[in-house]
Amino acid sequence: MSVPDLDVFQVIADPSRREILMMLSKDSLTINALADNFDMSRPAVSKHVKILYNAGFIAIEDVGRERYCSLKQEGFQELQKFMDYFDKFWANKLKKLETLLNSRKKPN
Repeated sequence: MSVPDLDVFQVIADPSRREILMMLSKDSLTINALADNFDMSRPAVSKHVKILYNAGFIAIEDVGRERYCSLKQEGFQELQKFMDYFDKFWANKLKKLETLLNSRKKPN
């Protein structure tokens, strides 16, 4: 079964998925441990985990009977590229403003 490309912004738009990412930034957790932090069913948490996994935000490792989730860099790279673009955009705008303000400060 092929997985359609997921838009990373749609993936992180859900507050539960963002919370899962925040929890996994502290430690690898099982799906059951993640589910204990939410007022939703384990299958609902599993669905969020699957979306994060398919989008490249998390890895899942089977250890015995448990499935451990941990963060993975891949999904964050697209977000970082987007943010880098706008960081450069705003840095350029601020540099132009600085140049303009400095040109108006010329001593009489």
